[in-house]
Order: sequence, then C-alpha cells, then structure tokens
Amino acid sequence: MLHFLKPEAYAPWLAPYAYAIVILGFTFFLFRVFENWFAAHFDKPLFRHYFVFKKLSNSQLTILKNEFAFYGKLSEKHKKQFQHRVAQFISEKKFVGRSDLIITEQMKVLIAAVGCMLSFGRKNYSYSLIDFILIYPAEFFSTVNKNYHKGEFNPREKALVLSWKDFEQGFAISNDNLNVGIHEFMHAMQLEAKRSRDLDSIRFTKQFQNILKQLTRQEVKDQLDKTEYFRTYAFTNQYEFMAVLAEYFFESPEDFKHIFPKIYSYTKKLLNFNFANY
Repeated sequence: MLHFLKPEAYAPWLAPYAYAIVILGFTFFLFRVFENWFAAHFDKPLFRHYFVFKKLSNSQLTILKNEFAFYGKLSEKHKKQFQHRVAQFISEKKFVGRSDLIITEQMKVLIAAVGCMLSFGRKNYSYSLIDFILIYPAEFFSTVNKNYHKGEFNPREKALVLSWKDFEQGFAISNDNLNVGIHEFMHAMQLEAKRSRDLDSIRFTKQFQNILKQLTRQEVKDQLDKTEYFRTYAFTNQYEFMAVLAEYFFESPEDFKHIFPKIYSYTKKLLNFNFANY
C-alpha cells in the first residue's frame, strides 16, 4: 500500500498565516499602484528616504560643512539625509587615483557630495551605472574618442572619470556655470533614466521632453539668441544641453529662473528639487 501517496491532513492552524500572506501581498500591490499614481500626478516620489541613516566620520563631516556650500543651506532634517547619502555613496563606489594621484578624504567627500546634490530629490539616488570613480591630477587622454578631457562618463566600464584640478576649479567660482562634476554626473543620470522604468526615470524623461519642446518655441529661440545665456557647448546635442542646464541650475538659479522661467521650472521638476530655496 502506497502510504506516501496519501494526502496530508488539513491543518487549520495554517489558515491565518495564509490569509496574512495574501493580505500583505494585496496591500503591497495597492501601495505600488498608489505610489505610481502619486508620482505621475505630483511629479515626485512618495518616499525618498529610509529610517536608518549612515553617518560620516568627524573628519568627513568637517569637510562637508566647511567646503560644500550647498550642505549649509539645508534644513537639519535634510542635512541628516544628505550625510546618509554621501556616506552611502562613499561606501558603495571604488575611488581610484590615476597617474600616481593619491586619493584623499576630501576627494571622496566632495565628489560624493556633488553626485548626491544632483540626485537629492530622487528616490533611487545611488547611480547604479557607476561603480568606479577614476581621478586624474589634471586633464587626461580619453581612449573613448582619442582626445583630452576634463571629465567623462564611461558606461561600458561603469566609471566616472574626473580631472581633480578641473573638479576643484568648479568650486573656486561658484557662479560661473562651469562645474565638471555636475556635468558628468548628469550624463550618468541621463543614461540611467533612458535605460530604467522606475519612478525617477519616468519623471526625468517626462520633464526632459518638456524642456526639449520649449526649445522648439520661436519665442524661446529668440530669447536664446538675444541673451546668449547658455554657453555654445550646450547646443552640441540634447544630452550636452541637459548637462549644461544642470550646471546653470545649481550655479546661477536666480538668473536662470528670471531669463527662462519655464525651462527652469521643468528642470526643477526633473530633479524634484525642493531644497535650499531652489
């Protein structure tokens, strides 16, 4: 007699657990539906942060306080969140010095801070397409296009490459709209938005299209010609335009807002940037 084919006896004590699993699954489904609706309706994620925050070391926090002006403009709540993101970035990415450059805490903190500033309004902020931060002392020769660069994002190698000299110069003058760190991190964000379908990427794509539509309007074209506000390099292609736009957004927000209010508004929505009076 094949006893092992006999069905197991009904176990009523399992029923509450089964019901709980079904209810939790359905609740999670409803939450995701609501989260998607919220993001589509308000152009921002429902939640951005976790309940447990990483902390920077005392020396790292001192660098952030003394050398990164954006941090000082944040509320105490946002400062805590920003510290967490910078600490997370530093722990996840591998910093590599090139041409005998020695990596310092200052380099790690400031580069991480620029990336986290740009992605501060995003829910997925960790730059999944970047694993390595390669730092040269100055301009470097790029094997990608056989030319000298101040910065470069290489998606194939998952690397953000920077000239430390030019990165520092981006901080030396805070309102010249030239910041190689912001520029290259924006390229990484653009490609991530193009490849992904998460809420941040959907919002990015939507607002980017709104910006491009603005550029087709005759009055905007006339204003661009009249003011010559954006530097010529911005018009190389749409990706360079967005990277330059990010530099202007952070370095001269008041001028940007005054001269091109619609484009500024779409850029702010694209980044979900409701911090530090931007």
